[in-house]
Amino acid sequence: MLLVVTRNKKKIAAVAAGIVAICLALFAAVAVFSLQPLDKRADNKRLITIPDGASTKEIAVVLRQEQVIRNPWIFRMLTRWKHFDNKLQAGEYELSTAMTLPQILHKIAEGDTLSYVFTIPEGYTVEQIAALLSAEGLVNHDRFLELARKGLPPYESLEGHNPAVAYALEGLLFPDTYKIPQGMKEEEILAMMLRKFALTVTEDMRAQAAAEGLNMHQLVTLASLVEREAKVERERPIIAAVFLHRLKIDMPIQSCATIQYILGTPKQELSIQDTQIESPYNTYLHAGLPPGPIANPGLASIQAVLNPANTDVLYFVAKPDGTHIFSRTYEEHVLAIEQVDMMAVNKI
Repeated sequence: MLLVVTRNKKKIAAVAAGIVAICLALFAAVAVFSLQPLDKRADNKRLITIPDGASTKEIAVVLRQEQVIRNPWIFRMLTRWKHFDNKLQAGEYELSTAMTLPQILHKIAEGDTLSYVFTIPEGYTVEQIAALLSAEGLVNHDRFLELARKGLPPYESLEGHNPAVAYALEGLLFPDTYKIPQGMKEEEILAMMLRKFALTVTEDMRAQAAAEGLNMHQLVTLASLVEREAKVERERPIIAAVFLHRLKIDMPIQSCATIQYILGTPKQELSIQDTQIESPYNTYLHAGLPPGPIANPGLASIQAVLNPANTDVLYFVAKPDGTHIFSRTYEEHVLAIEQVDMMAVNKI
């Protein structure tokens, strides 16, 4: 009798072990299957938003509903096994049916969200930047301008700031190519561009400007004039020298670029009436620098102000190709204007 019971126990144990082995094999098969791409032959992309504060379970449900994973439970188990429970990040992701579950998990854990790249050209104004970014759907146009008008701590204004400036952040939004995640706020975009300015204009450059008697307001304002006037690299230091010479002898700067800033929209050729517009930015009517920068200058224009050409020219006039004729005297300047007029007539 004892022998029979022993045999039955062994048989039951063997059956149980067999069942466990089958279950483990089935689980392993399901797990391996769940780790594979949903459809590796068709790279169907999905834009999927992971909400702020979503739990691993909630994220798994979203991924299953969007049909990029097979098994939410396997996703949760893998997340726990990888110790990613508290590392999954909110944001908008571009996922695909051709991605494996581990690939999807790592992408979310690394915060590899969908990003946008935009380029701010050198010499763009605050208003042009707002128009560009709003056209791309990255900012609210009016809110961006309002923040740029007021300023952001600690960038409310430049040292030597004039309260008559149109935008406190004009000149400080450094022209560059930026990569941002979806949903970045206007404050964050502005702060990013301001940080780039602060990193680019080094302490040595600030000290060099101070040694030349220029505060940051004056440096960036002059650089913005150079940026808007210069069309070729080699002329930047010469144009900077013209403006610096004029300031030293209390001669009006008479920059057409300041009139264009007042007008707001580009004008092919300015009239005498344009130069008579009453505005603190009108450097034909008011001596010295305008209240603030008229654009956001690049590094080359800032460097040109810090390292102007060794020349005594006081005048320049633009040729049809965008380059300039530089003159030392007013008489030479009049002849240069006549030469440019002839070029225009003859379309040289």
